[in-house]
Amino acid sequence: MPSVSTPVLQFDESQLKHINDKLAAMEPQQILEWAAITFGNLFQETAFGPSGCVITDIIHAQGVSVPVIFVDTLHNFDETLELARRSQERYGFELHVFKPEDCETRNDFIARFGDELWKRDDVVYDYSVKVEPARRAYEQLNASAVITGRRRSQKGDRASMQIVEIEKGTGLVKINPLANWSFQQVWTYIRANEVPYNTLLDQGYKSVGDYHSTRPVGENEDERAGRWAGQQKTECGLHKDYFAMRAAFLARKKQDQSSSSQLTAQVA
Repeated sequence: MPSVSTPVLQFDESQLKHINDKLAAMEPQQILEWAAITFGNLFQETAFGPSGCVITDIIHAQGVSVPVIFVDTLHNFDETLELARRSQERYGFELHVFKPEDCETRNDFIARFGDELWKRDDVVYDYSVKVEPARRAYEQLNASAVITGRRRSQKGDRASMQIVEIEKGTGLVKINPLANWSFQQVWTYIRANEVPYNTLLDQGYKSVGDYHSTRPVGENEDERAGRWAGQQKTECGLHKDYFAMRAAFLARKKQDQSSSSQLTAQVA
């Protein structure tokens, strides 16, 4: 298992810019071919959103074997879990499911953290259900690079991302082959190629996350407007600075422990 501070394959800034300049003119199929040739321990990381489903279909059509990482937050819609099953049945990929630490079911999670943690502390929630399981997956599987379904048209923090990025601090390479695609291009591909997709899309959803923080979007709304509606938030933490997220998580835990100690002292 490599140290998180030592990437398997390193690029300096000039090399990374050169790679992105070259890939910018390529179609997703070509980008994925490049990724398969370049990286030994390559994985697709997906929550089975529309973009991820397109990528899975393209990889399968190319006859390349790329294992899939799915971070099960234990708060997914049933439709998402059903899609994961259907997708694996159709494509036959090797599926690695990672859940919050020491939790197998939603009830396990509630027993450990209490009910509705996302309302009480979204930092601890995001780290516990997404960031920590993902980091554990990368380390246990010795991943050198992961393919994601992120696109610039999703706006927010994604608007300025590159096709190939290196995660700050860890050196993990993230490849975004659909970076230049719109939602309409994704949807057109799904329909044209009969790609399995989340049935919630037929109910007005465009971006599907956890059941408690996802709603359908209106006709003129951005596709991710239904995620964390009413909050100043565009990401769950999975694609943010890992060490910053971990530091925030540990600081919050320390604060909670201090508050508990003070309360105990007052009662005593």
